[in-house]
Amino acid sequence: MNVGAHVSISGSRVSSDTATPEYNDIRNAVDRQLAFGGNCGQIFTTSPQVWQQPEISDEAAQGFRELTAEKLEGPWVIHSAYLVNLCTPKDDLRQKSIDSMQAELDAADKLGIPYVNVHLGAHTGAGVGGGLDNAAEVIDELDVPEDVQILVESDAGSGTKLGGEFDHLAGIIERTDEEIGICIDTAHTLVAGNDLTTPEAVDETIQRFDDVVGLEYLEYIHLNDSKHDIGTHKDEHALIGEGYIGEDGIAAIINHPELRDLPYALETPTEDGKGFEWNIAKVKELREN
Repeated sequence: MNVGAHVSISGSRVSSDTATPEYNDIRNAVDRQLAFGGNCGQIFTTSPQVWQQPEISDEAAQGFRELTAEKLEGPWVIHSAYLVNLCTPKDDLRQKSIDSMQAELDAADKLGIPYVNVHLGAHTGAGVGGGLDNAAEVIDELDVPEDVQILVESDAGSGTKLGGEFDHLAGIIERTDEEIGICIDTAHTLVAGNDLTTPEAVDETIQRFDDVVGLEYLEYIHLNDSKHDIGTHKDEHALIGEGYIGEDGIAAIINHPELRDLPYALETPTEDGKGFEWNIAKVKELREN
């Protein structure tokens, strides 16, 4: 099973097998993933709360690629900055979003990471159609490296944010010329109004996703339980099996024949002494051979 966590790259090199450690060393991600028991996962290349370009030395990038190939099994994904808004009608925010996304795509290419994950963002008055048109124009303006794919993440769907409905995901696929993929966040999917609490509900939701979007576009899953119930549009993740999706729902997701071979990245909280290591172990416990 390809399962891991969203790990930090912060700090100097955790291990001492490099001549020139650097602050926020990308190689830290591999060490931390292994410590948690993961074999794939997700990273930020910079702080997600500010407009900042990734700074990755050639040595660190090469080391990251080598460590990943040697010690991990599944693919990494870069999560774009939270400030990025593909749907915005505002020219200045649009350009900042383009510049940030291009930097992340270039970083993914340098690191040998196949995916860059991004939220559609909020249309802020442009309307659903206008927001999706804006997002498609931004994506089409990017120079996407040959071995990198943009993944649009499903959203909790609050306010004017897009991505909470499967129609939004289908709409961006239809509008862009780029061959994008989809990343489903299980907590977001639940609170956006889709039942994932029982095997029967999971089957129905997956079938509806296939009918509207197409399972061939689904490349990655953010596996999170939710602290809020179906249709609340409240984005707050819970420990695996201890939220509203629950053990039955999580087990149904990770063992579903259409989903079981996909990579899973956890964005679960650290609570009650339970962190990523506990959550990954819980996922493996719920996995059927």
